Amino acid sequence: MVFRRSARRMRWLGCYGLGPMWKALLVFLVIAFAGQLLGVIFNKSWMQPERSRTLFALPSENFQGSSLGSCHPHMHIMFLKTHKTASSTVLNLLYRFGEERGLKFALPVGYQFGYPLPFIAQRVKGYRGPHMDKFDIIGNHMRFNRPEIEKVMPADTFYFSILRDPVALAESSYAYYKNVAPAFRRAKGLSDFADNPHKYYDPKLRNNHYARNLLWFDFGQDHNANFSLLLARRGVAAVRRNFRLVLLSEYFDHSMVLLRHALCWPLDAVVSFSLNARQQVSSGRSGWMGKSALPAPLGLTDEQKLKLREWNSLDWHLYQAFNLTFWQEIERFGQSRMEAEVALLRARREVLARACLRDGGRPVEASRIRDKAIRPFQSGLVKILGYELQSGLDNATWEVCLRMIRPEIQYKDLLDLRQFPRAQQPPWPDTLAGGPPVMRDSPVLRIEGQGGKRLVEKDWDGTKMHTGLHALLLAKFAQDVQAKGKLRHALGFTAHHFAIDSSLPCP
Repeated sequence: MVFRRSARRMRWLGCYGLGPMWKALLVFLVIAFAGQLLGVIFNKSWMQPERSRTLFALPSENFQGSSLGSCHPHMHIMFLKTHKTASSTVLNLLYRFGEERGLKFALPVGYQFGYPLPFIAQRVKGYRGPHMDKFDIIGNHMRFNRPEIEKVMPADTFYFSILRDPVALAESSYAYYKNVAPAFRRAKGLSDFADNPHKYYDPKLRNNHYARNLLWFDFGQDHNANFSLLLARRGVAAVRRNFRLVLLSEYFDHSMVLLRHALCWPLDAVVSFSLNARQQVSSGRSGWMGKSALPAPLGLTDEQKLKLREWNSLDWHLYQAFNLTFWQEIERFGQSRMEAEVALLRARREVLARACLRDGGRPVEASRIRDKAIRPFQSGLVKILGYELQSGLDNATWEVCLRMIRPEIQYKDLLDLRQFPRAQQPPWPDTLAGGPPVMRDSPVLRIEGQGGKRLVEKDWDGTKMHTGLHALLLAKFAQDVQAKGKLRHALGFTAHHFAIDSSLPCP
């Protein structure tokens, strides 16, 4: 009816000889009115941009920290991603920095560089020979081997890594690798293992390196060697020669300030949300924890903690040495200056969390995250939590926020797809650390036994999540569809990616 009236009016106006300019204006007004009416009818949802409101300005001059002087940002970075040390959060900021600046990543064919074997250059996707290709950033899990890394990275590459107290690391490793490391699998609990690790540990069994001197192993050294002060000092000296900066996960924000100044990066480049936080269930209440927290079920006595330090004596010596170095670096930086910058970093994180994240920035269970493309990988005894983005973000803000919460597996896939758009996907399926085939970005698909019952985890909408053979068949089907180019791409990568080998990342 409205459209008929508008048409009659237009014919009437045309009959009375209005000029072409007036006719054009009236046509525009009628079209605008019709569009507005349709917007009301359909709640305006289809006419509005999907993300329209800006919640914060980027960059913010008030949040960029103290002046970095006349230094130039480092663009060639090697990060040794140690296990269970908040290294996934560090890798995320490297991914962000490189993606925003169009840098080239040295990526593994899978998700790790042949770990636990020592790194070799041939593990880098697209590698054609020493120094034939220019890579800017390398940071996925590897066992350190500098001569091979130098074949891939430029001579001016900045090397750094991160450590964690061996007791806290053992607690986290046990929770994450319980079903992977034979020594952990045989023990009734971490307390049982700590009381007599020799009872359960066999150095010849695959994946037992997760159960002893894991940091020492990641740095490319013999983690089963008998401790001696001479051996420990030589190992520390080798790390000092190879790495210009070693961070501590227990003082993550202080570490980020040191890293920012060492790399000459803006503050926003090192602001992050904690990725791979673990869920904690205690006294009937659920919560979450970062990397340094201890889940209640794995609580240890002081005597057991001492035994774990003795068991991981090479790691403990390494940690003590670089803990001392870390605080010496802070003294040189200036205590008051450090505290001011840490406060600024935390304030910026709060601003971004309020702008980006739902639920006040608190992590949520993977099964509650509606966008399956940003669900974190799951493994072990505890659930790994993730984040949900605020609704109504403008495009620029949404992209910044998404980069900060995108899980490691999905982020690597995205970068891989952009660097190798025509490359074939790796073969499917394969295994995680020698286990059964698993899905890449749907790790919440699992069945847990409890009291003789089979528990099936449910998705955010209450539907049962696929497990076992059903999940594998579903994964194979999705891969076949993807190969035919019929699977819808979101954000430059498909929502369903699947694991290929023991290269799945370990945070």
